Amino acid sequence: MSAIDEQAAAYIAARAAGGWSEADQAGLEAWLAADTRHQGAFFRAEAAWAMLDRASVMGAGVAADTVYRSPFERLAPQPRNPTRRQLLAGGGLIAASVAGAALILPALTHQRLQTEVGELRKVPLKDRSVASVNTDTALDVALGAKRRDIRLIRGEAWFQVAKDKARPFVVEADTVRARAVGTAFGVRRYPDGAEVMVSEGVVEVWNTQAPDTPVRLEAGGRVFVPYAPQPIRAEYAPDAVDRRLAWREGQIALDNDSLTHAAAEFNRYNSRKIVIADPALGEQKLVGWFRADQPDTFAHSVHLALDVPVQIDDQRIVIGKE
Repeated sequence: MSAIDEQAAAYIAARAAGGWSEADQAGLEAWLAADTRHQGAFFRAEAAWAMLDRASVMGAGVAADTVYRSPFERLAPQPRNPTRRQLLAGGGLIAASVAGAALILPALTHQRLQTEVGELRKVPLKDRSVASVNTDTALDVALGAKRRDIRLIRGEAWFQVAKDKARPFVVEADTVRARAVGTAFGVRRYPDGAEVMVSEGVVEVWNTQAPDTPVRLEAGGRVFVPYAPQPIRAEYAPDAVDRRLAWREGQIALDNDSLTHAAAEFNRYNSRKIVIADPALGEQKLVGWFRADQPDTFAHSVHLALDVPVQIDDQRIVIGKE
């Protein structure tokens, strides 16, 4: 392994060990700016770190306190005040992991990201962008010399896009396209269309079957684009965008949403499904923030708010009389 890869691994280990200061960050940025080879080595080290990280699982038999723990806590306990020698030893551990990962991801030009039901992942990409991947999602990443293409096969993802004017970042969901240079936005795929929500910057959205439908969304904007060529209408709704993207913190945010909608959202994350026994209850409106992996807590809140019976067992949660 080269000295550059070893230094990159040492930076990753030092940052993960805790006590990372502004001076440490400034030193890292100066090192990255000094040589493009440094950037490549650092990206490889970050990729190896992501591969070592255990998947975050919600509602699938994993205890809540294990959901977002760093892999370094599981691989080798770190002292409260690690010495430089100890940090370099940690760097050696990660360096070995980088070497093993190189056989699988030599350039990270093409990558498949996938999550199971209840699983959330946050993955650094080679171009220094970050993809946050929601439950039951699959997407393909292709980072080319002139364009960065993401194909959302199913589910939902949020992207924090590294600025690169020479290589637009384009997300594809069937006939829907969302293009950005440097920004942050989410895309969710539905059976009949895709929703795009912008956290920061500007995103251009269009339907390849309807050339006259491009719209520009600024931060706080959202739009639903049908796959069929139909008129689309964007709206500026920053609060709604924040609620829609609450899944990144493992939350479901309801704001006058129906019980039917709420149950469907919880069922995306949990193997134990919510069943609404009385269809008349489905249109009842609800407000609140809930943990996505706690459908039983949500059901208890529904019981109190609507004064309806709730039955909970290992297989399902039934709201209303069967």
